[in-house]
Amino acid sequence: MTTTHLQGATVATQASVYFDGKCVSHSLTLPDGSKKSVGVVLPSELTFGTAAPEVMECVAGSCQYLLSGEAEWHSVSAGQSFSVPGDSKFQIRVTEAFHYICHYA
Repeated sequence: MTTTHLQGATVATQASVYFDGKCVSHSLTLPDGSKKSVGVVLPSELTFGTAAPEVMECVAGSCQYLLSGEAEWHSVSAGQSFSVPGDSKFQIRVTEAFHYICHYA
């Protein structure tokens, strides 16, 4: 199931722009205080670092990802997600725009 709306969210209007514009996201705070970000990764191969555990939900497009310490790439598309441990890194390959929601633990 793909999340299509986040009810009652407060949105940071200034985008976070990473990797020379290849990743753009907006931070959200939900009424219960939980934090998320929504954004898009444009075609590229990038490496992200995490502080806290994250769940990356694909809402449109697709990507391949490689978690730190793993040797095999995995694929996700709309309606799927993957978990990333805290204090780690992961690589992402995108060939078409990958729209996501990052759910922070």
